[in-house]
Amino acid sequence: MGFVEGLKCRECGREYKVDPIYVCEFCFGPLEAVYDYKKIKKSLNRKKILQREKNLWRYKELLPIDGEPQVGLNSGFTPLVETKNLARELGVKTLYVKDDTVVHPTLSFKDRVVAVALTKAKEFGFDTVACASTGNLAHSVSAHGAKAGLKRFIFIPATLEASKITAALIYEPNLIAVDGNYDDVNRLCSEIANKYKWAFVNINIRPFYAEGSKTLGFEIVEQLGWNAPDNVVVPCASGSLLTKVWKSFKEFHEIGVIKKLETKVFAAQAQGCNPIAAALKSHTDVIRPMKPNTIAKSLAIGNPADGYYAVKVVQETGGCGEEVTDQEIIDGIKLLARTEGIFAETAGGVTVAVTKKLIENGCIGKNDTTVICVTGNGLKTQEALNGQMLKAHYIPPNMESFEEVLSNIK
Repeated sequence: MGFVEGLKCRECGREYKVDPIYVCEFCFGPLEAVYDYKKIKKSLNRKKILQREKNLWRYKELLPIDGEPQVGLNSGFTPLVETKNLARELGVKTLYVKDDTVVHPTLSFKDRVVAVALTKAKEFGFDTVACASTGNLAHSVSAHGAKAGLKRFIFIPATLEASKITAALIYEPNLIAVDGNYDDVNRLCSEIANKYKWAFVNINIRPFYAEGSKTLGFEIVEQLGWNAPDNVVVPCASGSLLTKVWKSFKEFHEIGVIKKLETKVFAAQAQGCNPIAAALKSHTDVIRPMKPNTIAKSLAIGNPADGYYAVKVVQETGGCGEEVTDQEIIDGIKLLARTEGIFAETAGGVTVAVTKKLIENGCIGKNDTTVICVTGNGLKTQEALNGQMLKAHYIPPNMESFEEVLSNIK
C-alpha cells in the first residue's frame, strides 16, 4: 500500500477517503492528497532514491498510488542543463534550464501527470480515460492510454495547433474538437464527467493527476546536488504546476532530504492570458477571468483552477508574476535555441522571456542560482514561428553560387 492517508479540502479542511472525487461536497473547494510524512521519512532517503531507475517513479513514496507503477515507466528524469551561454547573455552567474522537451515519450511535462493519473485510474478499475486539453495533455493521454489498453476520449479547442492535433490523433483516440476556448472545453467536460463513469484525468482524477508535477521539483533538487535553487521560474496555465513544484520542495524539506529551503517562486504568463500575473501585480489574491488571446496556447486558460493557490505560493515565497508579449515569446524561443541548442514550445518561450525581464528589473539576483522550467518541445508549436526565422539560401549546385552567398554572410 502507498503512503496517502486520504484527500483533504484545501479550503475547509474536511477529509475524505481515497476515491475518484475532486471537490468538497460541503464548500466546493478542491481536494488534495494528504500523506503520512512520518512513515515516508522512515522509508525514503537520498541513498534509496539513487539506487532506483532514472524515471519519475524513483520518488514513488511521495506519489498517490497504492501498488506498483503501471504507466509512464520511461517518463521523467529529464536533464537539468547549466546554460552558460544564456547566462552570459543575460548577465547572471548561474542559470539552469529544466529541460522537459526531451526524454519524455510525448516530449512534454504532461507525461509526468499522466503517468500518475492513469496508474491511479487503473487502480480504481476504470477502462476509459478522458481529458480536457490545450494540446500537450491530449498528446500524453492518447499515447499512454493506448499503451495501457484504455479507451480514450480527448477534448480540445478546435483552434489548437495542427501539429498538436496530429500528435494526438496518431494514437487513434476519440478526439472531440470543441468550438470554443479551453474554458469552454473544460466546462463541457465537467458535465460529461458527471454523467459518464470515465476517469477524467484533470477532473475527477485531478487530486492524483496533479501530484505527478511534483516529480519535476524532486528532480531539480536531486540534480542540484540535493539543494533547492534560489529561484524557480514556472509557466502558468491552471497554476497547478507552480503549486506542485513548491510542494515538492517542501516535502523534501519535511522528510529531511534537504536541510534549507529559501526558494523564491516566479509565475510566468503570456500577456494575452495573464490572470495569475495580473493578480500578483495588483497585490491581490483575486483571480479575474479573461478571454485568452496568445500564441502560447498551452498556457491559454483564462479562468485557472489553481490560480488562487499559485498566487499564494508566489506571495509566500517572495517571488512575483510577470507576463510577456507574443513577440517576446518568439524572441525567447529563438534566444534559447541560439544560445543553448534547446528548441522550446511557446510556453518555454514565455519562461525564458519572463526570466530575462526578472533579471533586468532586479527581481532575480545576478549571483543567484535560478532554474527556468521549459515544459514542452518546440516541434509541437512550429506554426508560431512562421515568418520569424532566418531564410534558407537556395542555390544551384556549383561553387560560384555558393561563393556568392558566402560573400554576403556576415
